[in-house]
Amino acid sequence: MREFTEQELVRRGKVDEIRKYCNPYPEKYEVNYSLKEASTLPDETKDVKVAGRIVFMRKMGKMSFLKIRDLEGDLQLSIKIDMVGEEKYSFFKTLIDVGDFIGAEGEIFTTQTGEKTLRCSDFTFLGKALKPLPEKFHGVTDPEICYRNRYLDLIMNEDTRKRFLLKYEFIKEIRRYLEDNNYIEIETPVLSNKASGASARPFIAHHNALDIDVYLRIAPETYLKRAVVGGFTKVFEFARCFRNEGIDATHLQDFTMLEGYAAYYNYKDNMVFLENMLKTVIEKVFGSLKITINDKEVDLSKKWESVSFRDLILKYSGIDIKEVNTKEELLKAIKDKDIKFETEDNIEDLGYGNLVDALYKKVARPNLIEPVFLVEHPIELSPLARANDDDKTLTDRFQLVINGAEIINAYSELVDPIDQEARLLHQAELKAKGDADAMMMDYDYINAMEYGMPPISGWGMGIDRVLQVLNGVENIKDNILFPLMRPEDK
Repeated sequence: MREFTEQELVRRGKVDEIRKYCNPYPEKYEVNYSLKEASTLPDETKDVKVAGRIVFMRKMGKMSFLKIRDLEGDLQLSIKIDMVGEEKYSFFKTLIDVGDFIGAEGEIFTTQTGEKTLRCSDFTFLGKALKPLPEKFHGVTDPEICYRNRYLDLIMNEDTRKRFLLKYEFIKEIRRYLEDNNYIEIETPVLSNKASGASARPFIAHHNALDIDVYLRIAPETYLKRAVVGGFTKVFEFARCFRNEGIDATHLQDFTMLEGYAAYYNYKDNMVFLENMLKTVIEKVFGSLKITINDKEVDLSKKWESVSFRDLILKYSGIDIKEVNTKEELLKAIKDKDIKFETEDNIEDLGYGNLVDALYKKVARPNLIEPVFLVEHPIELSPLARANDDDKTLTDRFQLVINGAEIINAYSELVDPIDQEARLLHQAELKAKGDADAMMMDYDYINAMEYGMPPISGWGMGIDRVLQVLNGVENIKDNILFPLMRPEDK
């Protein structure tokens, strides 16, 4: 049996009393202004109808004040006994609590303290809260409560409401920018026979109707490229992706990835396009291209620099991956430098490419605060990227890194099906030898490539991670409306 607090029992008792007057959970209520809009109306505006959750009340003898809230704003209401009648005023005073929903209509005026207020000529009860809200002066500050009960976080904390409104405005403006540049938004499958499109561990599920195991999407990449084979020139998707890997302040197992592909582009075209896109959208949504990272102001309006993978690793570890170019040599160099990895993986099982990547993430990436394009990745690290024409050991690829976080990953795509088949076979061999992050062989994708692909450049951007940087929050969960949490009884 569930147990209730004394306050909860009182509120449940009030529901029965409310039913004597009205339905405590009515079907609808017509409004003509949001609370934000109503708070900007001139005095003496009449027939204003608003609705919201009560977050503050001061009940007095013949006149009471309350504040109601929606996602974008608050509005003060005044309720007087001679305006709504004695019976309705008594109903308000005895049966309505903070947390309840109410609709109100009347005229806008400004109080002596300068606060826009709706003088209510009538009100309608719209919903009973059976649990009391947290104490208003302290709000909800415990991160665990905020993640598990985001609805309370949204109700009580203005910063949270603003953060998520900015997130969805950011997504809207990116979508608009892409569509204005002739990109078409399409959908790709979440369940597939192969976990392809990235080097990552997949989630596995069972499809009962087909009686087969399937993988949750780790990236939409190979399906977006299939669309290019079919004739789509520019495509994008906001894709929920799932990677059964470690969790920390910048990584989650399910996240929103935006990927886009353009036929006839190369990776340098996308460096220009994406820098312009982000600068345009960030300035429009956030109102500035200057952000604060670790108490330092970073000016995003400046030209974003490029640096090679080799130079970064050499600078921060003293290891030259041009010279140390086998797995065995690199392992020895890492041990000689006494570089330790905080990972559950055995680095001895990693292939050369993933070992290079682990080294970069350990020694170099945390030092990249200003926006920087990381280029010239080793080919072993990029099984879907095009090899550089001048140096076949490197790929035409870049990553945008800000504040030690990978914001964008982009390639000139590999469109040669013979080369692609050979690389995926090599990846399959690495997976068989214990490299859990290596990619699977995917002959269905190879078959699509064999029908012919134009030159392509594509990119992926973690929406939650770029907003983590722009919002200056420490944990990526602060940008996830409802993050997955371990059950409390576990």
